[in-house]
Amino acid sequence: MELIEFTPTREQYAYTFGGVPPQMRVKPGTALRLWSDDAFGGALRSVEDLSSAKVDLRFVNPQTGPFYVEGAEPGDTLVLHLVDLVPARDWAASAAIPLFGGMTGTDRTVNLQPALPDTTWIYELDRDRNTVAFTARHSDHRVELPVEPMLGTVGVAPAGGEVRSSLVPDRFGGNMDSPEMRAGATAYLGVNVEGAMFSVGDGHYRQGEGEACGTAVEGAMTTTLIVDLVKGHAPGWPRIETDTHIMAIGSSRPMEDSWRIGNAELVHWVSEMCGLHVMDAYQLCSQIAQVPVANVVDANYSVVVKAAKRLLPPRRPSAVSTRRCGPVPAPSGHSDPQHPFHERQHPWTCSSTEPASSSPAAPGASAARWWRPSSTRGRWSGSAPAAPRRWPRPRRR
Repeated sequence: MELIEFTPTREQYAYTFGGVPPQMRVKPGTALRLWSDDAFGGALRSVEDLSSAKVDLRFVNPQTGPFYVEGAEPGDTLVLHLVDLVPARDWAASAAIPLFGGMTGTDRTVNLQPALPDTTWIYELDRDRNTVAFTARHSDHRVELPVEPMLGTVGVAPAGGEVRSSLVPDRFGGNMDSPEMRAGATAYLGVNVEGAMFSVGDGHYRQGEGEACGTAVEGAMTTTLIVDLVKGHAPGWPRIETDTHIMAIGSSRPMEDSWRIGNAELVHWVSEMCGLHVMDAYQLCSQIAQVPVANVVDANYSVVVKAAKRLLPPRRPSAVSTRRCGPVPAPSGHSDPQHPFHERQHPWTCSSTEPASSSPAAPGASAARWWRPSSTRGRWSGSAPAAPRRWPRPRRR
């Protein structure tokens, strides 16, 4: 498997989805190891650095990319397997920004109270303990919090020639700020333009659901991902899959509409995947769905609607053939077999499914399934289950 490492210069940062030329062309099946800067572009390095003085809101959430995926056309499905997310600095920053956040007056939710005070917190990373330290600004309290790396932004170029700020989540993905976008997850995004033109960034060392103050523990990130492409079958909105759950993300305002979008996407996904009537899928999802709020602070609010795979009916039986896709190459200097990047830790296997020709669901079609990354940091499961169940993978032509 080809591995490409890319670290952008500051001049190469992208601050929009759409409207930016590609940094490079990549083929489906390529592994990328990408460095991305924090949401503030490294501007907040101490508690004395205030966003009002140091941060230009026109240039936040710098993206690494975009990347042109060869063969991607509108209507296809871009698949991004997140193999590993590693903090790229030993510190991260969070801030309360005046007139920004979920618990303050903003330029849209206007009140007569003064803005909350401009405040910065710096979190120190302990790699050995895998924690970041919250240090209170107004007392001597200090709390060690587990590191739970995630990407705030994952997206493609929007449809219709639109150029959207990297602060915005929508159909194209973007600034969804979901803690579900972590190592071991696979993201599915509908392709809107030739080449897909995807970007990633806005690394968070951890974040609570909702991102209430408007910022997470914002830090530079090294992301290893594998690019794949499924022809056709583009989802209407971003989807995520893990070992245990399938998820759909809706982004809109008011939040009820985000919730409706996510629910509708999940219902149709389950209906198509399991061969259920849409009303039966609606009833089932009503009883099993969980709805973590991703963010309540962006231009659109993002809501994740998820269902546990163990509670879903199996798909119709189908023949299975597997092929060896090969390990993710280790970065230089990591020859230790126990290191998570070593090839022994990445027996990355994929399988394809050929439904029987008599299947009423997809006569003559084929579907793709990738064995899931395990829940441990970026390590891929290497063996197929004895009786595989077909989860909602878009079908390959």
